[in-house]
Formats: sequence, C-alpha cells, structure tokens
Amino acid sequence: MIWRSLVGKLWLTILLLVSFVLFVLTILLLEFLGNFHVSQAEKDLMETATKVSDMVEQLGVENDLTIDTVNRIKDPSSRIAIVYNNQDIWLSDTNDNNLSKVTLDWLKKDKDLSLVLSDRAEKKKLTKIPNFDDEVMIVGTPILGSKRAVFAYQSLNAVEETSKQTTQIIFLGAGIAFILTTVFAFFLSTRITSPLIKMREGAFELARGEFNTKVPILTHDEIGELAMAFNRMGRQLKFHINALRQEKEQLSGILSSMADGVITVNRKGDISITNPPAQHFLMDFFYEKDVQQDINGVVLPKELISILEEVISTEKEVMREINLQGRSWVMIMTPLYDQTYIRGAVAVIRDMTEERRLDTLREDFIANVSHELRTPISMLQGYSEAIVDDVAVTREEKNELASIIYEESLRMGRLVNQLLDLAQMEAGHLQLQLESVKLMPFLERIVKKFKGLTTEHSIALQLTVDKDIDELSLDPDRIEQVLTNLIDNAIRHTNQHGTVEVVVSDEGDSIRFSIMDTGSGIPQEDLPFVFERFYKADKSRKRKNGNTGTGLGLAIAKNIVESHNGTISAQSKKQEGTTFSFQLPKNHENA
Repeated sequence: MIWRSLVGKLWLTILLLVSFVLFVLTILLLEFLGNFHVSQAEKDLMETATKVSDMVEQLGVENDLTIDTVNRIKDPSSRIAIVYNNQDIWLSDTNDNNLSKVTLDWLKKDKDLSLVLSDRAEKKKLTKIPNFDDEVMIVGTPILGSKRAVFAYQSLNAVEETSKQTTQIIFLGAGIAFILTTVFAFFLSTRITSPLIKMREGAFELARGEFNTKVPILTHDEIGELAMAFNRMGRQLKFHINALRQEKEQLSGILSSMADGVITVNRKGDISITNPPAQHFLMDFFYEKDVQQDINGVVLPKELISILEEVISTEKEVMREINLQGRSWVMIMTPLYDQTYIRGAVAVIRDMTEERRLDTLREDFIANVSHELRTPISMLQGYSEAIVDDVAVTREEKNELASIIYEESLRMGRLVNQLLDLAQMEAGHLQLQLESVKLMPFLERIVKKFKGLTTEHSIALQLTVDKDIDELSLDPDRIEQVLTNLIDNAIRHTNQHGTVEVVVSDEGDSIRFSIMDTGSGIPQEDLPFVFERFYKADKSRKRKNGNTGTGLGLAIAKNIVESHNGTISAQSKKQEGTTFSFQLPKNHENA
C-alpha cells in the first residue's frame, strides 16, 4: 500500500503540515477580516454621520441641498436620522426595505445614545431596534452648540454578506493552495524516493547474490552520494564473498582429503562440521551403541559430551583413546575461542589401528626372535660347556656334542638368513633372475628331493601337470624355494599313509600351482594369519616328530610370489587337509 511506502509517508507528512498551516491561517484571517469589516463599517458610518452633522450645522435640516447631499453621501443600505429638536426627527430613505425606522423616544430611552442628544460625546454600538429582528450598527454624533444630533445605522447583514464573500475567497485560495501542495508534495516525494526505491531493489538483488547490481546515480546530492556508496559496497561484498567462498572451498577440500577425522561442535554439542573419516567414526559409534541417528546435524553422543564439558571447564585440550568395532581411535579435542569466550571445540580423530598393530607386531617380532634364538643359544652354551668341562670323555661323545652344536648353528644361520631375506623382500630390494624354465623337468627335480622323506613317513607324493604347459618365465631359485617350503610343510603335517599332491594347471593368462595334502588342516580362526611372520597354528611351535620351524617360510613364499606379480592363498578344513595355491602370470613383464 502507498501509505506504507516512503513516498506515501513523505507526501502525507507534507500534506498534513501544509493543511494544518492553512487551517490555522484561515481561522486567523476569518477572525481578522470579520473584525475588520465591522470596524470599517463603524468607521464609514461615523464618517458619514460627521459629514452630515457638519452640513446640518451649516445649512440646516430644512434645506433641500442638505437632504439631497445626505442621500448621496450615505451608504444606500443605511439610514440617517437627524434629531433637530426634542420632538422632531428626520429619517432618510434606504434600499434595505427591512431596515426599520428609529424613533426619538427609543433614542432617548437608550442610555448610551441619549448621551449624544445631550451634546456630550459620540457613540457607537451594536443593538436591536424596535420592529427589527436583526442586529444593527448605529453611531451618533452631536451637532455642536445645540441639542441636535445625527445618527447613522445599518443592518449587520450587509457586513456579514461582505464577510461571507471574503470567506469564500479565503476558502478558494486555501483549496487551490491545498491542491498545489498535494501535487508538489507528491512530485517532491517521488523525486526524492525514486533513487531510494532503486537502492531498495538493488539491496534485494544483493540479498539474492546478484553482486553485479549497480544503482543509477540520478542526482549529485546526498542521495547521489548514497547511491555511489551503495555501488561501492556491492563491489566490496562481491570481493569478500568470493574470498570467503574460496577459503570455504579450500577448507572443505582440506577437510575432505584429510586422513584424520575432524568434528566441530558448539558448547551444546551440536555438530556443525564433519569430514568423511569423522562420519565413518560416528557411524561406527552409533552402530556399536545401537543408536539410530543420522550423522548430519546431530548432537555428540553422551560419552563424547563428557569430553567436551571437560574441555570447556579446563580450557585445555583433552585426549582420549576409543575402541570401536575392533579399531582403535585417538581423539584430541581442543577448545575454540571467540576472542576470550569458548564457543565450542574441534575434535581431531585419528585411526591408530595400524599403528597399534605394528606396535604389536614389533613386540611379537622381538618376542618371536628371542624365542627362536633362545633355544639354540642355550643348547650351544650347554653342549660347549660340556666339552670345555670334559663331561664328554670319549671321542665319540665329543663328536656327538660337536654335531649338535653344528646343527644348532646352522639353524641359527637359517633363521638369520630368512630374516634378512624377508627384510629385503618387504623393502622391495629383491632382485629376480628371470629366465624361461621348462616346467616338467623343473617340478620333477623338486619332487624327487622329497622321495626319501615321503618314503620314511609312508606318504604318497604325486605330481600332475597339464599337457599344454611347457615353459614359464620365472626365477627358478626363488620359485623352488616357495615349492620346497610348501611341499615340506604339507609332508610334515600329513599323517602316515596320507597323500600330498602337486597340481599345475593352465588358467589362461596364468599358471596355478596347488599343493594339496590330507593332513590335520588349519583351524578357521588361524587361516587369515598363516602368511604373517612367526605365525604358527601349532601354538607349541613344534612340528611332527619334534622338528621345529621358524615361522618365516610362508611369509617369504608370499613375498616371492608377489614379486612375480602373482597371488597366493590357503584353503583348509580341519582333519580333511589343506591346499596352498599360488598363481604366476605367463607374461611376467606385462603383468
């Protein structure tokens, strides 16, 4: 509506102000002009009465010239009454037929007018005369040196008629002034507010993000300067919004690419910012606590709220380690300040599962190496002391002790060499000596090495190779090491009258080597860890017949196969047997 707009308000204000001024001015003018007309009428009547009195004094009443002159100089709507003795009065004619004639008795009875007859003073008054309803204005002046007097009077209707005409003129002028003021006020309001309306539209466009909006500069006054400042503000807003957008995108990119989780919360615990790792952490947390809640726009769980409260109360960072779904998380929560007021906190969450696993592996590695070396060192120490102390007397006893010491030293050497080989492989320093190898003779030679061992334990060792397989590019020494380890493990974990079968099959782009036995098998819970260093499904660390192993063979085999760009896996069923399989690509260079 127009009354709610600035144009309407300014126009209405000017209009009301001018209307109030015109109203007051009209009232004052009417009052002034009304009094002026009455005073002027009194003055005219008094002048007429004075002139008549002078003429009467010089010429007398009976003179025709006096009567004719009186009729000429008086107002046509008035009457002249000349009292020339105590019994006679002369009255002039008038155009106002309703104006009654005054009588000498009435004049004498009026205490004010009777003074005029007494030759004392002039009198003016408003009064009513007999047989006349309207008020009249009557003035009287004495004729000097006699008991005569001249009275002039007329009805106030004539004065009111004049006042009425004056009032009409005043109201007409006021109406014209009001109309002109209305037009001028509307024009002025529109002129002033037009740039403001443009700036309002520009402000709405700025609020919608249209920062290229420019307000036209229509004037060079304060409003024009305001338009210039508005345009400058729009450019500054565009610059700062672009800078903020770039910083926001940069911050979002940094948060999204961080491996650590980041959560920003306010003092109440409402989450405002998260990144993918933090969302994964929260999903695991809600799942473990059996809470059905969306991670977007939620409140921190109660367990984490207690950490937030501690951060706010102490104004220091707090670190906690949290275990969820088998993973270890470390949370470091730091207060966020708004100047000196803590407005919330930021929590950095790091997945420490791999570090904890590596720490465990390092500790296990030290324990395993210590365990593997302790037995041979103890045996070396014990048997060497026996020789030094001459416990072994005969040459045969000394040779037997020396033989044991030699075997244990070889065992320690194998362990150290395997550790060095494994370290080189895991560091990527393994150099393969690739060559094209005829598989059938190569495999027959390896299987032949175990004939004595299988015969000793009454185990059947079989070799099956696809007829289509001829040659394969590989490092024969390393692959022989893998096959030897797998066949040896299969034989040593197979009971008497069991079977160990080596099967080589063509898989299209690769060759599969499978070593299957009918042994005791590997427990399902141990199967995922068989390729780790020092891992043994047999917790006593002993093989059949009391033979011990280092627990590094399968780890070395895995590294050798992967160095050939191949894969290795294990399948087993308890008391039914185990199958170790590895695949090697036919074209190693393009694998």
